[in-house]
Amino acid sequence: MANLNTDLASLRIPQEDRAGGRGKPLVILFIVLLIAGVAGGAWYWATALQAEPVKVASVTPRSAGGSAPNAVLNASGYVTARRRATVSSKVTGKVMDVLVEEGHAVKQGQVLAHLDDTQTRAALGLAEAQLAAARKSAAEDQAHLQQAELTLHRREQLLKENVVGKAELDEAQSNVDALKARIAYAQEQVAVSESQVRLQQTNLADMVVRAPFSGVAISKDAQPGEMISPVSAGGGFTRTGICTIVDMSSLEIEVDVNESYINRVRTAQRVEAMLDAYPDWRIPAHVITTIPSADRQKATVKVRIGFDQLDPRMLPDMGVKVTFLGEERADNGGVAAAPRALLPKAAVRTVDGRTVVFVVKGDERVERRAISVGLENGDQVEVISGVSAGERVVVSGPETLKDGDKVKIQ
Repeated sequence: MANLNTDLASLRIPQEDRAGGRGKPLVILFIVLLIAGVAGGAWYWATALQAEPVKVASVTPRSAGGSAPNAVLNASGYVTARRRATVSSKVTGKVMDVLVEEGHAVKQGQVLAHLDDTQTRAALGLAEAQLAAARKSAAEDQAHLQQAELTLHRREQLLKENVVGKAELDEAQSNVDALKARIAYAQEQVAVSESQVRLQQTNLADMVVRAPFSGVAISKDAQPGEMISPVSAGGGFTRTGICTIVDMSSLEIEVDVNESYINRVRTAQRVEAMLDAYPDWRIPAHVITTIPSADRQKATVKVRIGFDQLDPRMLPDMGVKVTFLGEERADNGGVAAAPRALLPKAAVRTVDGRTVVFVVKGDERVERRAISVGLENGDQVEVISGVSAGERVVVSGPETLKDGDKVKIQ
């Protein structure tokens, strides 16, 4: 009996051993899960904190008004007129009337305005009266000369007959010579009076302001009753012009080309122009000449461009963008040109001698991609290959950005 109790006692499992055997695996599993969660959270926050802040922009497709496939240079400028004049009078005077309005077409020699000519007409009348008096005086002297010549002829006959003496003949000859001198002087006076008349007639004609060439009046600068002068005088109360006329047949384009690219421009080169007012209108043009002088401050050279054909929509001082074209390729193998796009110049970087951009993918990571660029247009650059329209590229970010980096878009 004692042996049986001893044997049963030896088979009993202590309470602390039974509890520890079942709980230990659960504790271990809990500890493992806790460590994994902490590690995962730490990795997540560490990754989030390491994301580089960047600014992005979308690649845009090149519009229909973009550069032509064979473009070699883009520039901008203005439409200008080679013949443009602010028409004024030759003398100072008061405006009586103005016969032109803005937008009116005028012909060469057409009367634009009249000035007050009261004093000029009076001066002309005086000069004409002096001319008439000089002519009458010359006519009177001519009549006296004829009488003196008859007297001289009679005394010559009488001297031959010994009726009069030599002294009387000399007196008659002296009268004839004096009258001839007076007639010569009178004729000079007539010529002077005629010059005075022509001068006053010119002054009277100057009271009429005429158009120097045919064109269109683009401004009316004076009104009846105002004073006008060919030079600035009288402060702001004296006008210096009647109107401004532009010869619309002399319209052309002037653009400033960076001197670094002027070697791409040549005389008679083909050009495509696009007015800012009509961005979808591609206007054929050509280079007239390059002005042989550079602007030291802007480092540019002025280029004159002529329109192949003028149009009423072209107006002076309009903004215009031009594209200088290169030679057309004779054969492109029948392959259509690849579509091109535009991206900000700030997105383009040079890494290891290659032109690259960083494209932002869907997981907010960047991919370094080599591209081929074309012409620059303001703050944008044409991209020939490497990226497509709609993709996002980094335009502002750290210089140490590399392929695969996590980014945070600002």
